[in-house]
Amino acid sequence: MSSFRTILLAAVLPPFLLILYIWWKDRQQPEPFSQLVKGFLFGILSAGIAILFESGISFFHIAPDEPANFFQATWKAFMGAAIPEEIAKLLMLWLLLRHNRYFDERFDGIVYAVCIGMGFAATENIIYLFTNIDTWESVAVGRALFAVPGHFLFAVSMGYFYSMIHFGDMSWRKANRIFIVPVLLHGIYDSLIFMSSLDTMWSGILLVCFYIFCLKMLRYGRRRIAEQLKRDRHQATIIQMNEETTI
Repeated sequence: MSSFRTILLAAVLPPFLLILYIWWKDRQQPEPFSQLVKGFLFGILSAGIAILFESGISFFHIAPDEPANFFQATWKAFMGAAIPEEIAKLLMLWLLLRHNRYFDERFDGIVYAVCIGMGFAATENIIYLFTNIDTWESVAVGRALFAVPGHFLFAVSMGYFYSMIHFGDMSWRKANRIFIVPVLLHGIYDSLIFMSSLDTMWSGILLVCFYIFCLKMLRYGRRRIAEQLKRDRHQATIIQMNEETTI
């Protein structure tokens, strides 16, 4: 029983810490804790929806279970993982925010998207750790260092563009970025992993490319977070100045 609890803790702790991090960043008007929990639960639901999508893809052999070359690896990364998973997350984000009265700042889109992404990542962690019970420690470390932060950064990009469209900072003609950018990040991430796992002379180089991509994605995510926080501070300053002028 203690082993079960330890594995469960290893699965949910990294996503939980990243939720706390993004909530701590949202210091101006932090979201109610109940909304974070709701977002996390929606993320769990998104994992279930993604599993159904991926089961159908596997059943109809739309994407290969074991890619044999670079093309198959890329096809599996996008069709077998990135596209169905990001569709499921975006659906849950839309359901969560469409009538949410707490969605009143640009940064909130990132907060809620991260909660959903971390609910997804926690569910995925539990599945991976318990299906690799003999090597769960190494799996947990690898996923804590790469997979969970990956889902975090995919979510940051989705939440960023969702808010940009919602608050009128970007034309609706560019609304497809809400979906396309997370899919590209997710698909490239998985493609590099799948390709580097193939027994080829390029495996080492591809692994280095994967690490570089993760670093660039981290910088991208931090920049998007900073941009939305800056926009919210600027908006709050304008509102405060208007109120003082009115008085």
